[in-house]
Amino acid sequence: MPIQYHDQVSLLKDILSEHQSECCGTVAECEQLERVSKSLMANSNTDQNVKGVLENIYYYGQSGKNSSSLDNHIESHNNQLSQWIQDIDSYS
Repeated sequence: MPIQYHDQVSLLKDILSEHQSECCGTVAECEQLERVSKSLMANSNTDQNVKGVLENIYYYGQSGKNSSSLDNHIESHNNQLSQWIQDIDSYS
């Protein structure tokens, strides 16, 4: 059973917030970011303004899971993580 739009947004923000605050994460979390952001981009209820943010999150997850040092990858995107969370909050 697929999770609802609001739950997907919450999950996305939770993972991004954890990455930002802990500066570490897992490959599974990056894969989850990819799946959820892709699903939200395909959802007709998603605000057009947030789709660009979701695309950035998708690529962040994709490059993170393929990174040789996931912690460094997360750390190097710390400013973007907080911006993405703010953007998602403002459009959802």
